[in-house]
Amino acid sequence: MACYNYRDLGLVNTAEMFRKAYEGGYTVPAFNFISIEQMNAIIDAVIEKNSPVILLASPNLHRQLGHEMIARVVQAGVDRIAHEGLNIPVALHLDHGMSMEHCVLAIENGFSSVMIDGSAKPFEENIALTKEVADYAHSLDITVEAELGILSGEEEGQRDSAGVKETKYTDPERAEEFIRRSGCDSLAVSVGTCHGLVKMKPNPDGTLPDLRFDILDHIRENCPGFPLVLHGASNIAPEYVEMINAHGGHIEQTAGIPDEQIRLAAKTNVCKVNIATDGWICALAHTRRILDENPGAIDSRVFTLKTRPLMKELYMHKIDLMGSENKA
Repeated sequence: MACYNYRDLGLVNTAEMFRKAYEGGYTVPAFNFISIEQMNAIIDAVIEKNSPVILLASPNLHRQLGHEMIARVVQAGVDRIAHEGLNIPVALHLDHGMSMEHCVLAIENGFSSVMIDGSAKPFEENIALTKEVADYAHSLDITVEAELGILSGEEEGQRDSAGVKETKYTDPERAEEFIRRSGCDSLAVSVGTCHGLVKMKPNPDGTLPDLRFDILDHIRENCPGFPLVLHGASNIAPEYVEMINAHGGHIEQTAGIPDEQIRLAAKTNVCKVNIATDGWICALAHTRRILDENPGAIDSRVFTLKTRPLMKELYMHKIDLMGSENKA
């Protein structure tokens, strides 16, 4: 029994979003949120930029906030947009659902789009699991993202504690078969990004390699009009790492995706780019700094009220990179 229907929350699924993005040569920003302040910062940014947005919530967020809280927080964000007299498309998307049960739970609690991540399974098992989710979701007009290929790194503890050590690039020859047989509406592909703090493996000379745009091109030739998704696409600005380490934290190795790579990807058949780490690291860096500067603080608003506008600036920058300003 569904507790919330996404339409009642003022949400949309991703079908029309992606059609417009593909035809318009831009991508829709997809932002993870794990706090009220982060959600408000995202809504602040999309209001100012008049950009469509996909709000990402993982199974871990279900456990953290509870289903009712996620639905109501997102509804409040949509209401804020409406109160500004704007009609901005907002989708609520399950990020890295690992089972049919994860997806059903999200759908029953107001999500308008779900990801089923069967990428670690054999090809046929991935197809079968994705098709099972797609058949159920499509009966309720909910869109489904799948994944083919494996990104290294750990995504919010969804894999084993050691994470996935080796990237397996998406095989573009198999992508067409996977899309056709699974019934998915979008496909997350592995083209050189990674989860975690090391998004790319640097070259021996310290430079970062380019994303595998040849894989994107090959899939576009075989599946014209079909939307692809990039995960693990944060930049991880060095100033945030330095700020964290200067105020009691300890982060060693990082390597983000250069902004220009995301800007180029946004003009291809990539219609959704996920950003999680950048939002977390921005908030954490400034929280550590502010608490260091206010050692006697006992009210969390000492830092939450100050980090919200800083996160807003970050999200507006991401919207600029993806070309989605005024695309609502």
